[in-house]
This record gives sequence, C-alpha cells and structure tokens, in this order.
Amino acid sequence: MIRKVKPQIRVVGFDDGTFSFSSKLGRGKTVLIGVVMKGSQEVVGVLSRWITVDGRDATDVMIDAVLSSRFKDLRVILLRGVTYGGFNIVDVERIYRETDLPVVVVVRKKPDLKAMESALRKHFPDAEERIELLRGAPPLFEILPGKLYLQAVGVDERTAEEIVRVATKTGLIPEPLRLAHMIASAVMTGESTRE
Repeated sequence: MIRKVKPQIRVVGFDDGTFSFSSKLGRGKTVLIGVVMKGSQEVVGVLSRWITVDGRDATDVMIDAVLSSRFKDLRVILLRGVTYGGFNIVDVERIYRETDLPVVVVVRKKPDLKAMESALRKHFPDAEERIELLRGAPPLFEILPGKLYLQAVGVDERTAEEIVRVATKTGLIPEPLRLAHMIASAVMTGESTRE
C-alpha cells in the first residue's frame, strides 16, 4: 500500500514498438520496453521483451519482466493503455495480483470501446474473451478534461493522479512511459519517434 508518493518513487513504465508483418525480426512480433525510474528524475534501468502482435501474451510477459528483473524495489507499474501490439489486451487486475504492485494506466484519448468490440468481433475467433478483458479493466477517470485519463488498480484515484504527477517531467505523459515509447520506436524502426 502506498501511503505517501515520494518524489523518487520507483516506477516502471511499459510501452510497445510499432510493428510490421514484414519485419526482419520475425513475423508478428513487436518489442515491449519497460523503463525503470526514480519518479521523473533518474533512469535506473530498462527491461525489454517481445510480444506477439494481436496475441494473448502481453500480460504474462509484463508479469515475468517485473518479477524476474533485478529491480526489487519497484512500487508502481505504469501502462500506456491496455492494448499492446495491436489487440494484445492486458489483464490489469491480474498484473496487480501477481506482482503485488499497483497498476496505473495512462491514456491520452478516451477509447471508443464500441468500435474496439466491433473490430474484435470481426477479426478474432476469441473476441468475447478479449472483450471481457476490456470490460474488466478498471473504470476510466479524467484528470485533465479531454486530455488525460487514468485507470488504477491497487491505489485510489487521488494517489494514482499523484503518482502520474510525480513521474511527469514535462507535458502530459509520465517520463517512464515517454522514454519507453521512444526506445521501443528506435528498436523497431531504427530511430525514436516523438511522443
């Protein structure tokens, strides 16, 4: 339980890379990067794994990355949404249960769940299972009207907002997520893209 959010709270932020089915790195894979930081101040380390595009392995991969890492003083997991590598949907509750770390999901745009459900039903034989994961995600709450939304498991809304504030240096996105995005882009395309 987090009682007070310290400026150097240890967080890991995960984001994925772009993907292409013609990738020389293997059909249907993209990189998942986790950046470990002390708040927004200092990078402590980087985790990297591969996930399947449109697969079902993102949850397991994130749990393994956290539990098998040398970073035993992590306090929070930050996610950039709940879908990675296309429609590889993470089970936020399971990540919390199995790592015993609060999970805060950060999104810039409110997701169109109806459109996502329609796309899943159209393209995936296991659409209902994936939709259940989407619907089972924590409720979305707005912290900056029309600009930033959060979901949280293991911490209340106020604490989740404070964690995001402490982990953000400039702009709207926490630094671990911003850096994870840049590194993942560089791994997949040869250079980083802007946040």
